[in-house]
Amino acid sequence: MVKDVNLPYLSKKSRGGRVYWYFRRGEKYVPLPGNPDSREFQARYWEIRSGTLRPQIKTTFEALIVSYYRSPAFTSKADGTRREYRRTLELIREKNGSADFTKLRRRDVIAARDRYADTWRKGNAMVEMLSILSRHAIDLEWITANPAHGVEKLKGGEYEPWPEDKLRAFENYCRNNELEWELTAFMLATQTGQRIGDVLKMEWSQFDGSFIEVEQEKTGARLWVACPTALKEYLASLSRTGRFIIAQNLTRGLSKRALQNRVQAVRDAISARAYVIHGWRYNAAVALADAGCSDSEIQAVTGHNTLAMVQKYRSHANQKRLSATAQARRNGPKT
Repeated sequence: MVKDVNLPYLSKKSRGGRVYWYFRRGEKYVPLPGNPDSREFQARYWEIRSGTLRPQIKTTFEALIVSYYRSPAFTSKADGTRREYRRTLELIREKNGSADFTKLRRRDVIAARDRYADTWRKGNAMVEMLSILSRHAIDLEWITANPAHGVEKLKGGEYEPWPEDKLRAFENYCRNNELEWELTAFMLATQTGQRIGDVLKMEWSQFDGSFIEVEQEKTGARLWVACPTALKEYLASLSRTGRFIIAQNLTRGLSKRALQNRVQAVRDAISARAYVIHGWRYNAAVALADAGCSDSEIQAVTGHNTLAMVQKYRSHANQKRLSATAQARRNGPKT
């Protein structure tokens, strides 16, 4: 140890090319953060020297989130899922990093949810991430119960397919205003039934004129999706200006956020704010169900892991068809 002459009780030690600072009184060493020029260092030093130092908390939100990022429960997830999780986890980390996670209570989870009541998906994501962190904290034996368990999610509706008039309005607006990126995303999503993140990753090399190869980011599934005639004709009309079908330049595709902003501008222009991009995937599945495709055939296009969501799409198509059949019976001859 080398004693620093400027401040009493201050010592430093070099290890592996790095300098570590300590407050030393007798045989007791207390580590200090950063270097003596930093505000954090000075604040910590005077806390220790004045006797007002509070014990360091080891079970902070910061420590738990860092631990979760390193766990197989996080690292084994798809890239898109990890990015989605990080958005909410970093928000939690920013607001609560130094707080003690073991003090989290159910009322705190509800308050975090309700803070985003106007954007229900963000509120529900907050509940989901706090529950995931709680399960990780249980694994670390920090806590014994999950305070987020059973907290009711906010009701904000579900993704809906776009009505036919809004689909046509979107397409016509893009064509009339030469909005190629927006129109290409619309055509690929509504014709292949893929998520918009997967649409933006589609490359020309994956399109053979009849099929387009897709590796779904969320599920990891690799699909060959047959392209309907309308999509094949549209893609044949495009200039290949880069590696990606929706190309920002020769090597880069357009970002998801950039496309969302552009699509939102069109939605505003055609009074379609009630409908979101993910609804195009729903439109593709419903169109397949309307055409009489089986659940397995729809699943082969959309790539859903389970048939539960496929059956949800089919129920939408069936309801419309059954309504027409029922009214036809009503208008038929009386018996």
